[in-house]
Amino acid sequence: MNLQHVNVKIFVDGELNVDLEEFIKVFHRWIADQSMDELLIDVADYRHVPAGPGVVLIGHEADYSIDNNGNRFGLRYNRKAELDGANEDRLRQAFRSAAGACQSLESEFENLRFSRRQFQILINDRMLAPNTHETFDACKGELESFLKNLLAHNNFIIEHKDDPRQLFTVEISVDEPMDLSALI
Repeated sequence: MNLQHVNVKIFVDGELNVDLEEFIKVFHRWIADQSMDELLIDVADYRHVPAGPGVVLIGHEADYSIDNNGNRFGLRYNRKAELDGANEDRLRQAFRSAAGACQSLESEFENLRFSRRQFQILINDRMLAPNTHETFDACKGELESFLKNLLAHNNFIIEHKDDPRQLFTVEISVDEPMDLSALI
């Protein structure tokens, strides 16, 4: 299975103690500085949408958002442009981009911390990866291999969120806290 449009959501650790308005200001500065690897274009404000995308930093190849999907805030990296390489390369690229953005935001806000124990991997392409048990079975081995290489251990749990109305989603929980800077 050729996984494209990989998303990674790293949850906020505890409550989000930063006003979403502050993220709009930071994202505009990131655009001005072109702070990320992707071309950054604009900011979209969806704070009015309950359990929605929150504040989105729109890029040409990818978007970054402070996402509240599922009523759980986190930084979500949404790769829109296709990438060459193996699935593990695309998963690694998405995770590194999300982790890098988390670290940047933590340096911006003293009272913001992202989880080192839980994150999601989503595939934002229902044609390539419908949210079914068959899709999970087809990519489970590659997900496990990616996580073992990323984390340098196999003390993790992968839980498939199999709601057919949602994107293909797996939630990963790890026993040992991740060192985001080492994983980037």
